[in-house]
Amino acid sequence: MTPDATRDAGLARLADFVPRAGRAYAAERNTDRGPQDRTNVSTLSPWVRHRLVTEREVVEAVLERHSLDAAGKFVQEVYWRTYWKGWLELRPSVWARYTASVAPALDALSAAERATYDDAIAGRTGIEGFDDWARELVELGYLHNHARMWFASIWIFTLRLPWQLGADFFLRHLLDGDPASNTLSWRWVAGLQTVGKTYLATTQNIAFATEGRFRPRGLAAVAPAVEDDAPLPTPGPAPRPEPLPSGCVALLLHEDDLHAESFEPMLSAAGAEVVAVASPTAGEGRSTLADPTAPLVAGFTATALADGRTRAGAHYAAEASPLDGLTASAILPWLRAHDATGLVTPYAPVGPVRDRLDGLERDLAAEGIAVSRILRSWDARAWPHATRGFFPFREKIPALLRDEQIGAERR
Repeated sequence: MTPDATRDAGLARLADFVPRAGRAYAAERNTDRGPQDRTNVSTLSPWVRHRLVTEREVVEAVLERHSLDAAGKFVQEVYWRTYWKGWLELRPSVWARYTASVAPALDALSAAERATYDDAIAGRTGIEGFDDWARELVELGYLHNHARMWFASIWIFTLRLPWQLGADFFLRHLLDGDPASNTLSWRWVAGLQTVGKTYLATTQNIAFATEGRFRPRGLAAVAPAVEDDAPLPTPGPAPRPEPLPSGCVALLLHEDDLHAESFEPMLSAAGAEVVAVASPTAGEGRSTLADPTAPLVAGFTATALADGRTRAGAHYAAEASPLDGLTASAILPWLRAHDATGLVTPYAPVGPVRDRLDGLERDLAAEGIAVSRILRSWDARAWPHATRGFFPFREKIPALLRDEQIGAERR
């Protein structure tokens, strides 16, 4: 059964988890008891991934109930998601190289390797635990964080399959599939992200953290780093907020940020009036392979888009329209029908939505239409710190939890 991809459902899940977000989370978060018991983790990631519930809201709710010392482990997990997004935002070539490598990696498999790949994604390798996680991922769209690490390690070092194909498998099936967290986590296991540092799944660790549910045999004893001929790129400039347009504007939503209500303060300060709201009816494809997105993920994303669109229309008292996609042919008639003088859209970090928006902006520019990207202060303040090391989250919390100030990038 697909979880309810609405903001109300995400807020209800947050409220249910908050009492457990303190020391109990820190003590039990690494235990994977299986899908029948996820009470030791939040399972909020699908809602946060689409910003049906924002990172700031999650951290704020937790710190209203717990001290930072008590809830530090959970708060840090929220910041890791932000950190990965910022790291990739400053190094977009890593995403471009990954997406360009998926289809060639599949084509390059030998007959024996292709059979191993097919068995791995179907959950029939015979490796205890691994097969269960493959089926759980496909059926439920979710895996415990430790299961993701174990799965990736076995995929790369035991089955000796290309990491890119494993990352693609996850991205197509995870309800919370995030281009940055997913890609960079797989690179970390493979020894590419923190160069030379790999993650080795062991029978002992899996048995301990699953409370004896799984005790896989025959796992790789060593985890040599995957070779890569491209060094880590130098980080580029972080995005900077710019003023939003005034007058009658149309608000175009997308799957990367569906909390449009929080954009109102900056829109009002700029003298902008939202006269129309729209979003695609479906999410962007997550893969270059023939079957890019699992039905479970596609359904969750479509519901999230509809929820965000409906809420935004009600909030701004504007007509909310479904669009066929993030294309000029779909958007131009909608803009002209509402006599909007400007088009604003939430900032999309590196990933499929950003790729689509970049092309859309070029097409709209040819029609004399500029697009302003609304940049959240959470991102504007946190992303520049996404260097090789984890940014000092404790020092950044006060600024990130102040009243949300939202800027924009105009292109």
